[in-house]
Amino acid sequence: MRYSRMLLPTLKEVPSDADVISQKLMMRAGMIRKVAAGIYNLLPLGLRVVNKVEQIVRTEMNRAGAQEVLMPMVVPAELWQESHRWDEYGKELLRIRDRHNRDFCLGPTHEEVITDMVRREVRSYRELPLNLYQIQTKFRDEIRPRFGLMRGREFMMKDAYSFHATDESAEAEYRNMFDTYTRIFERCSLQFRAVEADTGSIGGRFSHEFHVLADSGEDAIASCDACDYAANLERAELKDPGFAPAGPKAVEKVSTPGKKSVEEVSAFLGVPQSSLIKTLIYETDRGAVAVCVRGDFEINEVKLKRELKAQFVRLADDDAVRKATGAPVGFAGPVRIKAPVYADFSVKGIPSGVTGANEADTHLMNVSPSRDFNATYLDLRNAVAGDECPRCSGRLVIKRGIEVGHIFKLGTKYSEAMGATFLDPEGRERPLIMGCYGIGIGRTAAASIEQNHDEFGIIWPSPLSPFDCEVVPVNVKDEGTVKVAEEIYSKLTARGVDALLDDRDERAGVKFKDADLIGIPVRVTIGERNLKQGMVEIKERRSGEVRLVKVEEAVEELEKAIKK
Repeated sequence: MRYSRMLLPTLKEVPSDADVISQKLMMRAGMIRKVAAGIYNLLPLGLRVVNKVEQIVRTEMNRAGAQEVLMPMVVPAELWQESHRWDEYGKELLRIRDRHNRDFCLGPTHEEVITDMVRREVRSYRELPLNLYQIQTKFRDEIRPRFGLMRGREFMMKDAYSFHATDESAEAEYRNMFDTYTRIFERCSLQFRAVEADTGSIGGRFSHEFHVLADSGEDAIASCDACDYAANLERAELKDPGFAPAGPKAVEKVSTPGKKSVEEVSAFLGVPQSSLIKTLIYETDRGAVAVCVRGDFEINEVKLKRELKAQFVRLADDDAVRKATGAPVGFAGPVRIKAPVYADFSVKGIPSGVTGANEADTHLMNVSPSRDFNATYLDLRNAVAGDECPRCSGRLVIKRGIEVGHIFKLGTKYSEAMGATFLDPEGRERPLIMGCYGIGIGRTAAASIEQNHDEFGIIWPSPLSPFDCEVVPVNVKDEGTVKVAEEIYSKLTARGVDALLDDRDERAGVKFKDADLIGIPVRVTIGERNLKQGMVEIKERRSGEVRLVKVEEAVEELEKAIKK
């Protein structure tokens, strides 16, 4: 490809509305342009990268035995009403009406459509198992779209769905997809980690997320320093330490005028935050509950919702807190409170704690969880660095990650709701057992930039690079320079190397800066000075290594560098 014929509008300045490095560099490198909030045009360079990701995903999915289909983006409301998600999914589901006043939505995911497809076509266990996938545009009306392709409203996704007659078959396919995803991200040359995860709005029994490790990642993941255990914070399990012995002192009521927060109470009473029993009032579909955690830890609302099997959990407002505790916000405690008490395991380890007294401007000291109140103890907090691993005696470390893939064991959630059944060997009608497997295509490309860049621009790993190498004639007005550049470019192209020839009439500095910005792995520079010695310069983008090679050996040397 010739640079002069390509739509590749690089920018010198960082766009003011770009937040993370991948968004900044994709806009500066002429890969994307914003159309509306969370909606982007993919320009030629960006589409080349996305196509590279797609091809790796498609190859590995086909290798794993999945079959590609294509489903519509516009989905009738009836299918979502059958699964009960039409009302449950929330405002992220963009609802529309056609000219006949019939309700539709733009598909954010396709469980309903694929389940409808399979229930119409599959009748017998003999036709199972089945894994169908697509690579298609999705739309989720995020309230705060940001970070370019990392969290857009419209995005490319590979979503696959498997159907089974037995749990054993579903388990085998789950492992098959786990291994397939591992190969996909390894082929993309990404540093990643598979972690146990919450199933969220998709539903199902358990799931794994695949995270590209990057300091800019939105998600925190906990992993063991001694074994292969890893989970996101919504799922990370924590051990029950057991009750500490009760302290020798009786409960004492103390005045704490205006001291509501953990920090304020800790400083006022001169006790560490770890000695406080923080109590928050939550409203749920089952009524108000009191939730306790050690003062220096944070309640994990995803865990809380899951453990309570609640439809929703949210912090109570001032009126609800006063009704449940008899006191204003900031003075709740588990001792003699009227609401049911749920406490994190961490509370058990406090022998003599401080908690609200359910009276304004008052706290209790010397509170022993094993002696002074009753609670249901559960794993309800976020993991922190140094926590003991739930699988071994190792310690957890916390890293940042960008979620690029997610696999679910759905069970019969959708098949039962939508009547998707098959006949077993005895002729009995049974619901299909399902799995679900997604990869964010554009997000994977953006995550690669988050992991591979420097102060000059992108450093593409070879499998995702928009071109294999770049040919840069320093002076396009010099006939000798142009002739050698054209010869190298032609020979590379003839050998199947995808090369970019920078044939622009620009200063050398401009060409070099653009080359570093767009991040193609290997560059060959043809300049008059080196040509007088019969040499050209090869530079590797990642290492910065520069070497001179003979003109007649340039193509072979470039091919070696590309294959590194």
